[in-house]
Amino acid sequence: MRKFLQKILRIIAKQILKKYKPEIIGITGSVGKTSSKEAIFAALSPIFNCRRSMKSYNNEIGTPLTIIGAETGGRSIFKWLSVFLKAIKLLLVKDRTYPQILILEMGADKLGDIEYLVEIAPPKIGVLTAIAESHLHVFKDLKGVLKEKERIVTKLPKEGFAILNADDENVMSLKNKIAARQITFGFINADVRAGELLFSGLEDEFCETQYEWDCKTWGTNFKVTYNGSTVPVFLPHCFGKQHAYSALAAIAVGTTYKINLVDLAENLKQYRAPKGRMNLIAGIKHTMIIDDSYNSSPTAVKAALGAIKSINLPVGKRKIAVLGDMLELGEISAQAHREIGFKVVENGFDYLIAVGKEAKAMADAAIEAGLNANNADKVKYFKDTAEAGIFLQNLIISGDLILVKGSQGMRMENIVKEIMAEPEKAKELLVRQTGEWERR
Repeated sequence: MRKFLQKILRIIAKQILKKYKPEIIGITGSVGKTSSKEAIFAALSPIFNCRRSMKSYNNEIGTPLTIIGAETGGRSIFKWLSVFLKAIKLLLVKDRTYPQILILEMGADKLGDIEYLVEIAPPKIGVLTAIAESHLHVFKDLKGVLKEKERIVTKLPKEGFAILNADDENVMSLKNKIAARQITFGFINADVRAGELLFSGLEDEFCETQYEWDCKTWGTNFKVTYNGSTVPVFLPHCFGKQHAYSALAAIAVGTTYKINLVDLAENLKQYRAPKGRMNLIAGIKHTMIIDDSYNSSPTAVKAALGAIKSINLPVGKRKIAVLGDMLELGEISAQAHREIGFKVVENGFDYLIAVGKEAKAMADAAIEAGLNANNADKVKYFKDTAEAGIFLQNLIISGDLILVKGSQGMRMENIVKEIMAEPEKAKELLVRQTGEWERR
């Protein structure tokens, strides 16, 4: 039934694109796809009529649904009938509000996924964010991941644009295989180049307390340079170099539409990091949570730990890493988790709370590196999020900075919910708070 549904959606989506001829921006990579999609939408939507992939609609079902502009019918025949009726109406009656630009996230968890999606919706602009260890149980190694993901840019027409991460050597290895025009982004030797990255707060107009976490809008600052011009960029409510990369990708895309840097920087103030991706959330006891609970991989964890290393906290305040299993790593799982344990210590964290079966190796490595030499509570291991959440509530003190990260299956957002200052905002701020996830 799924194969039949997939085939019908593919046919309908291609017919809609043929009729309306929107420009397609396709985005893929091992990390940063959704954040880049949101940043590109923020950069372009004040100027153009744009639509972006909804939720995580980045596969053979989700991509056609985005083209149609409908949500999944799930297991309801009636909801699917409504989807098809909407699609038929689009084909029979000209919809003058149909988007000029479709910003489509394209994911791959099996061989041939990107080629399938690119065939449905051929991009004019292809964005390749980064190549990292993901779905190695399918792709075996980084070469396998790259071979799958590269189709987003190697299939572009000559008049198109390939937006490439200049700081990723795997991405840049494709330069000679791409026929389209190329624009690079990054921090080193890139066309769209960032510098002076820092984590800071902007003073709020009114504050009931003098505590620093409460009295500022915190976010990521950097300066971007392109064609000799430099402007400052501020991304509110999110933290980390990865968000700067997403904004740089968006700026690179914006330059293809001749939008100037000042306007792009202003538009990016409306960027909001997708839920669970290095979002800043107020915690109980005047703490700050960096919620990175959406998913996890070795590359992403190392990036998060390295970014937080640069934050200087007042004396007596602690950095706490709450890390769950990194799933789907195949044969490298044990070694990858051990590496993260050592990285926690190397990056100056004061505590590690490891959650899940695989994370035991992470905890053991942190102990081996001497994190709990003076205090046995500095490294704690728990089998599930419930126990970890209770322990964390009692551990944290005013001023602490808490990173929460793990693979989707670990449900690390449950820990965030336990310690956030306003748990009534969970559905607004956290991942996996609706539908079938609530019942798990």
